[in-house]
Amino acid sequence: MVLSVAPNHAASGPEISHSKLANGMEVVVIPDRRTPVVTHMVWYRVGSADEPPGKSGIAHFLEHLMFKGTEKNPAGRFSKVLATLGGQENAFTSSDYTGYFQRVTRDRLKMVMEFEADRMTGLKLTDDAVLPERNVVLEEQNSRVANNPSAKLGEEVQAALFLNHPYGRPVIGWRHEIEKLDRKDAIDFYNRWYTPNNAILVVAGDVTADEVKALAEETYGKIAPRAEIGPRMRPQEPEQRSVRTVTFADPRVTQPSLQRSYLVPSAANAKAGESEALEVLSQILGSGNNSRLYSKRVIEKPMATSIGAWYQGSALDSTRFGVYGTPRSDVTLKDLEEAMDSVIAEVAENGVNNDELERAKIKLVADVVYAQDSQATMARWYGGALTTGLTVDHLKTWPDRVQKVTPEQVRDAAKTWLDKRRSVTGYLVKEHAKPQERRS
Repeated sequence: MVLSVAPNHAASGPEISHSKLANGMEVVVIPDRRTPVVTHMVWYRVGSADEPPGKSGIAHFLEHLMFKGTEKNPAGRFSKVLATLGGQENAFTSSDYTGYFQRVTRDRLKMVMEFEADRMTGLKLTDDAVLPERNVVLEEQNSRVANNPSAKLGEEVQAALFLNHPYGRPVIGWRHEIEKLDRKDAIDFYNRWYTPNNAILVVAGDVTADEVKALAEETYGKIAPRAEIGPRMRPQEPEQRSVRTVTFADPRVTQPSLQRSYLVPSAANAKAGESEALEVLSQILGSGNNSRLYSKRVIEKPMATSIGAWYQGSALDSTRFGVYGTPRSDVTLKDLEEAMDSVIAEVAENGVNNDELERAKIKLVADVVYAQDSQATMARWYGGALTTGLTVDHLKTWPDRVQKVTPEQVRDAAKTWLDKRRSVTGYLVKEHAKPQERRS
């Protein structure tokens, strides 16, 4: 999931409240009084990049197991109650965080808080619950990755890009390690990270800050911390000096494609203005039909059927900037790659013009303003930001910082960070069956 933009507080945005309970749990309230509905989220500052060596996938596996029930609320009861009330629920795991989500009418907010607070401390796991769920996760890995050549290539590219950092391993985990995860692994991870002083409550909807704070004190506030949470110390990347390529061949591939990831700063560790410049650069380079890559290589000189760029600004540590393309049937991958490189080089050398710069800024800020219409989006912005080293103020001021990005900053971002020596390029190609030997 990409969380790289923020609501424009200055443009009549909601008044965000950010506080902390005595036990260390943070509370964020985003008022939206239009309908009597609330979005309730609990975020934990832990993701796949925090897993012990050899236990890849445990963060995501535990996310599944959190629905197996407690002594007070047996497996399925929480979900059944929500369904009966017409509510919604979901959960998600990333490299940096794990989150749990419910959407209910405002009068049910205390109820979902009580359920969520109960499973923050009361999770009960047996082998009879854990082992079948492990099979569910393995099947999920099979359908999402193993049977998807493009996803498999993406996994290989990411592993090659991060030489030392745990961002190199997939969120779902490596299959051979998932197969060995057990109840003890899950309980140990739960006890280490699922504690109120490592959690953030985000509530968006028809509520006031005082109402949410009172309910939070009554439910989550009673939970004592059971682990000391220090800084998340992760191995960092060395200087990258070599161009790397990965080729994945599969007989199921019908159309070859390429994808490239560059190692770049995130919003959390970038210098002032750097992350915003990368955001604008991704918009100019490869977002939409007016982007450089699309106009140059789909319209003016047709070489690709799809092409684009993206920037994953929301991350605790250094992150990825990506470009991708699918060639026309009469164009080779090599020719398309060279053509894409020439567009990137042009931006790095000559920069961008004022028209495309302003168009990119307008689009980014407009997307933010329109997105304020969604409670869930707002809640995800703030939860994602706070779990990746950012602050509420960082989000509030994001549009203003984007507006200040200069053509020189965009050019410098391209020249500095879109260096192929900082990248891995992946090629997806069709694997042809080897001819069988003739037998006499």
